[in-house]
Amino acid sequence: MSLPPRLVPLLTEFDFARTRLTERLAGPTLDSGNGTPVAVSPLTDEEYLWEPVPGCWSVRRHADGPGEGATVLVGAGAWGRDTTPWPHPEPAPFTTLAWRLSHLTELLLLRADHTAGTRSLTRDDFRPSGDAASAVAAFDAAATAWRAALLTADETVLDTVGYCTYPHGGDAEEPFWEIVWWVNQELLHHGAEIALLRDLHRWSPRH
Repeated sequence: MSLPPRLVPLLTEFDFARTRLTERLAGPTLDSGNGTPVAVSPLTDEEYLWEPVPGCWSVRRHADGPGEGATVLVGAGAWGRDTTPWPHPEPAPFTTLAWRLSHLTELLLLRADHTAGTRSLTRDDFRPSGDAASAVAAFDAAATAWRAALLTADETVLDTVGYCTYPHGGDAEEPFWEIVWWVNQELLHHGAEIALLRDLHRWSPRH
């Protein structure tokens, strides 16, 4: 099946953002933007869970309970992500690289399922990762699943309101092509935040 013309630039943008973030996390190199490779070390567990300011929200063991200002650790398995029921605190707590990467991974995996899968997964089914290597692998798998879901879309699907049944966003009120656009924006802006956190970790005094 050929891709709908409207989907082509969105898929290209997604592939670009996904590749940039994966290379920024896993290395061994990253394209500087002009074709020059820049060396990148793999994300470590220490920087994955690094809390640069007091009161961060992060990914934590369920056995340890939620962090400051959070009331719930959402997710299955041994680890969960700090949150509260709506409405969230204002101003929003600063979130760690682990929190942001977990959020992205969950968003991609659940939206893939609610587009071309069982249409049943919830945040309580998602398993946040407690270490860097597992988190990067989980992100890559979720991005692959979302991309595969996009390849099932035709022009009718792109215009269908509520085609993606993801329960934690505005999907029920939006045509699918707007959801595809929004997922790209999430990947672009959280990917940039994650890259900046890696830079800050490298230069910050921690001892």
